[in-house]
Parts: sequence; structure tokens; C-alpha cells
Amino acid sequence: MNTRVCFVAYHELALKGKNRSVFERRLADNLRSLLDSSFKVRRIQGRILVDIPDHADIDVVAHRIAAVPGVAHVLPAHVTGRDFDEICHVALRLVKRAQVTPHTFRITAKRSNTDFAMSSQELNEQVGGFIIEHTGLKVNLTKPDINVRITIAGGHAYISAIKIPGPGGLPVGSSGKLISLLSTGIDSPVATWKMIRRGALGIGLHFSAAPAVADTSGRLVLEIGEKLARTGGLGRIYSVPFGDIQREIASVVYPDLRILMYRRVMIAVAQRLAHIERAKGLITGESLGQVASQTLDNLVATGDGCTIPIFRPLIGDDKDEIIVRARQIDTYELSKQPVDDCCTLFMPRQPETHVKLERIHEALHTLDVEDFITRCLEMMTWKDYPCNQYRPPQSLI
Repeated sequence: MNTRVCFVAYHELALKGKNRSVFERRLADNLRSLLDSSFKVRRIQGRILVDIPDHADIDVVAHRIAAVPGVAHVLPAHVTGRDFDEICHVALRLVKRAQVTPHTFRITAKRSNTDFAMSSQELNEQVGGFIIEHTGLKVNLTKPDINVRITIAGGHAYISAIKIPGPGGLPVGSSGKLISLLSTGIDSPVATWKMIRRGALGIGLHFSAAPAVADTSGRLVLEIGEKLARTGGLGRIYSVPFGDIQREIASVVYPDLRILMYRRVMIAVAQRLAHIERAKGLITGESLGQVASQTLDNLVATGDGCTIPIFRPLIGDDKDEIIVRARQIDTYELSKQPVDDCCTLFMPRQPETHVKLERIHEALHTLDVEDFITRCLEMMTWKDYPCNQYRPPQSLI
């Protein structure tokens, strides 16, 4: 019998009623794609178990699993039979091996099988008594230094002293595909992660200021992609050298409209790419009122020509809240690096903050947006990331 497993718990999936098994299977498939064939992923009594082979570091594997959307938490666990003495000795060993010397503990026992000789409460009391006898530790049911969890399921007991929180949400692929306008800033990676967490498969689209400046942002956004790819929910990042097109836009539109017209063209390109990728919407990192282009009037103006949904998961967040999440998903240190990007190229001194749609439409008549879209698609390069749900298009034309 394999003696080490990762006990994968989920919460929201359990509320899906008749569709629950579909979501469970998708989560299990996503975990299989994350790991190699030496790991066995199986469902058992409303949970997912990952058998850990001898060569693997269970803590490293558990943290990888805990980054996957749909996972509520992961318990790296030791597997025993249902013998009470064996359960007690494994629990004691885990207490003694705790990373931080504990002064208090608790036992949290659950039974999925009512044919087990003891009730959950009896297990709590008797295993707890065994721990006290051999360590002298005190019980603390509210804030223990270590919580030993014992789950009786099937013919085995699963015992763990570590709980690693996951992102929760839904398995990647259960909510369709979205195109994310992905920059190197703090906001858009967080927005992308939040939609991946809701089951979307993300495809990044990055507009760099090249060739007007060095393509530092293009390289950095691919590093951010590596962080997002830990979820298993990022399929590809497209990169577009946008500097020449920006220069053309800046030469014919009023300075205060430049940023808004850049955004209009970017969204037009993203919408065309969504059609090619069969994506159902766009993601942006916009937060209401955070910068001049993100006032309510300007958001309406930049999204006016888009015929598919634009999702703005950060719309009500402030910068501090976004930074907290960026730190959690490990993109903050990359995003705070200073780079030249397309948003700051040809920046006007006084950008329009409350534009009228009539001015946007007048400016559009001076631009060949269809030509810009075609050129962007022709100049695109891309990088693929490990994602079992992603199937690339046969052609971008």
C-alpha cells in the first residue's frame, strides 16, 4: 500500500448538485496534467487523492497542487490501516516532527465510514489522550500550535498535521476561454489569475512598445506568464510590437485622446483574436477611477466598439487590495520592475478623463483600424504554456 498521499479537498464543487461529478472529473484531469504518470490521481468518497511515489517530495508536490483552481486545501497525509494503535503512533510521529515545536495541539477526526468502531469524538479523545501521555502537550481547540487531522475513508485512515490552503474556485476549463490584455503592471496579472480561478482558460495578449523602445516588457510578461501557468490555466501569451502603430495614432489624433485610442485599437485586436481562438470574452485589469483612462466615461468609450463581454474583475478594488493579491500569486516583484511599455509611450500631458463618445467616433474616422488589426496579427509572436485544456488555433488569419 502507498503510505503517502495528498488529500485534496474542494468546497464550491460540492455545491454543484447533479453536475458535481463533471467538475470533479475536470479537476482530477487538471491534476493529472500537472503531475507525471508516476502519480495516481483518484476520487474517493467526495475527495480527490493523489498517491505520492517514493521518489517525490510530498511537500513540494502538495504546494504545486495547492496552486490549482478548484482546490480548497491540500493535506499531505500518511496512510494507515484502521488499527487504532497504528493511528495513534503515526499521529504521535507527526506531532514530534512538526516544523515548529508545538506547545498545544488538537485532534480533528472525521469518519466517512460509520462501521468504524469509534465515533469521531471518541477518536478525538482517545488519540488526544495518547498524545498527552507521550508528550505532555496541552489541548487547545481554538488556536492549537498543531492540528492533527484524521480521516477514516474506505478501508484506511489518512493522517495529516499540515494544511495548505488553495485558491478555491472552479477547475480550469469549466468556464470557457478568455483573452486577457496582459501587461507587465501589477493589475492585469491579478485580473487574469482571478478569472482563471473562476474556471476560465486564459490566453494572454501583450502589446509592447517595440520597436520604439527595447522589448523589455515582452520578456518580462513571459516571466509573469510562468507564474500564472502554475495554475494550469494559462494556455498561451501572444506578443505584439505596437510602437509603430502607436506613433501613427499619435500623429493624427488629438493628444488628450491618444491613450483612449490606443485602448480602442488594442480591444479591437483582442476581439479579433478572441474570434480566432474561439474565446467568449476579454479580461482587463482596469479598476474604476484608478487612472485617467479608467473613469466611468472612458471605460464606456474604450469598450463601446466591442461586441463580446469585457470582464473587469478588479473594477471595485483599490491598489492596496490588488497588491496584496499580487504578492500572494507571486507576480508583484516582477510587476514592480520599471520598464518602458506602450501605455507610457507618447503620453500626453493632460489626458482626457471624461470623453464624449462623439469625439471617439470622430477620431476613429481618421484611423484605418482594420489595417492595424491585420498588421498586429501578422506581427504576433507567442509562447505556449503547459495547459491540458488548451488547443491552439490552426491559423491566425
